[in-house]
Amino acid sequence: MDVSIVVVSYNTEKLTRDTLDAVQRSLKQTPDLSYEIIVVDNASSDNSPAMLKKRKDITFVQSKKNVGFGAGNNIGIQKAKGRYVLLLNSDVIADSVDFKQLVSYMDTHEDVGGLTVRVELPNGEIDPASHRGFPTLWRSFTYFSKLHLLTHNIPLLNKAFGGYHLADRNLNKVHEIDSPTAAFYLIRGNLLKKINGFDEDYFMYGEDLDLSMRIKQLGYSILYYPKYTVVHLKHQSGLKTKKKRTQSVTTFHFYNAMKIFYDKHYASKNIALINWFVHRAIDLKYRIAHS
Repeated sequence: MDVSIVVVSYNTEKLTRDTLDAVQRSLKQTPDLSYEIIVVDNASSDNSPAMLKKRKDITFVQSKKNVGFGAGNNIGIQKAKGRYVLLLNSDVIADSVDFKQLVSYMDTHEDVGGLTVRVELPNGEIDPASHRGFPTLWRSFTYFSKLHLLTHNIPLLNKAFGGYHLADRNLNKVHEIDSPTAAFYLIRGNLLKKINGFDEDYFMYGEDLDLSMRIKQLGYSILYYPKYTVVHLKHQSGLKTKKKRTQSVTTFHFYNAMKIFYDKHYASKNIALINWFVHRAIDLKYRIAHS
């Protein structure tokens, strides 16, 4: 099988339906491409499970509890049979992607471990999370202090101060990035299983950065490939939801993921005082966001 598409659903019935319909429109353009769509529902309380059970064009897996984004994807990854696995959010409209061309590209570029296309927000701007540099201390400082905004359009300076979102790169051309978002992330199936998928210490947020870090540590590159565009509706069941309880829990996981990533990949390289300061800075940002 060429491609396994893995979607995790959580209380997004209409969005999930629209996502599945859209990706099917893309897939029908290349009928000789073999594929499967695996949808893992993370114990939704809306009508998502009933809707998904009725679909004959997917493999449906029902989780008995909400195990988180990474763990939910891992359930689908374990079932995937494709040479390539597409991690696709349940709020992404990918109705004009030539998956056969993407597979062909990766077949002929064996050093590429994963790629993403241009992921846009509904307003037409690129989703910043889809075009990221790894959050080193310097990059995080320049981003959260807003210094990156002052140099965004200035050559050389945007590289020095805009590394958090790789501001110096040309968004119209193919180039290497550190990490995309898992909203649309095509990865070699054997590689994904070799590194055991997502680290389930992350409940949600940060797990895609961690996955990319581990892919790169094996010597593979990750590409931004803007020949195709998808639309990410974003935050429909997370930070921007109108449900206060969900928003509160999501905010906690958002900032906790920063700590997990830092402790796993950077803490051992820094002295204890710096590590303490980083944790306190994250705590402060969390309290401000949660207030």
